[in-house]
Amino acid sequence: MRQKRSYGRVLVVSTLVGCLEVALTVVVALVYVRTQPPPDTPPDWAAIGGSLVALTPLVGFVSFLLSLVFVLPAVALADLTTRGPGGRAAWWAAVAAPPAVAALLAAPVLIVATYNDAPTGSTLAFWASATASLSLGAVIALPRGEGLLRRVAVWGAAAVAGAGVFGTLGLAVGLLPAYEPPRIGPETMTGTWIDHTRGRLVFTPDGRVTATGVGVHRPGDHPDDPSRRCSGSGTWSYEPGPDVWSQKVRIEIPECHWPAWGVDGTWQEPRISQDVGDPGSGQLYRLRKASDRT
Repeated sequence: MRQKRSYGRVLVVSTLVGCLEVALTVVVALVYVRTQPPPDTPPDWAAIGGSLVALTPLVGFVSFLLSLVFVLPAVALADLTTRGPGGRAAWWAAVAAPPAVAALLAAPVLIVATYNDAPTGSTLAFWASATASLSLGAVIALPRGEGLLRRVAVWGAAAVAGAGVFGTLGLAVGLLPAYEPPRIGPETMTGTWIDHTRGRLVFTPDGRVTATGVGVHRPGDHPDDPSRRCSGSGTWSYEPGPDVWSQKVRIEIPECHWPAWGVDGTWQEPRISQDVGDPGSGQLYRLRKASDRT
């Protein structure tokens, strides 16, 4: 005789799956950050960690609410439309649950998108990702055997921990592309470089450089703090260094005094930068290479 479904257990399992999905997303996001150029101001990891801990109850509540409003009705709807003999009903319910979730989500997503004039592409992407996320909880909660909650908790925690370990090892051994600044060379330097206030450095192939309103920061300054703006003309040179992390650009302008500029950014948008603030703070004042269109 087939065991009667416990919708209370479906709700608990789906809530747990939602929390595990959020945890996995956080781990993947942390690994992804290591593959990107550093921000102008380094993140406060202690504050971020504290915020994540403080938000844990809210994540659980939101996951419970979404499971109650979308997953539970989808599972019940799938049960109604897939009644059949033997064990085939569970298989058909797993097939029917995602379309049921998608149908339940369609109306509120359409209403919100219409009210906010959201682009069609973004609306469809959100609808698809929300459907996939909630459908995963519905499909995992469908089996009726004993010990389902324990298995989901153990295997889900293992998946989150495994993603963290794989990401850390992948970055350490080079399987994942940890961030490195581009090797720019003198040819890349030629042209106009601008900061966030439209101050600019114009480099020419003959080794000349012109500064217009480029910031000169004092120790302890923040990248966004008002700084002395310097303008003038002088010379520049590129020093490749033994590796991409040690390449430097030296600018000699009588009116302006800067240490050697470091290089970061990406191949698509190279940048030169100065350390700002206290030593080791990680704060940067950056200029980016301006495109012809800019």
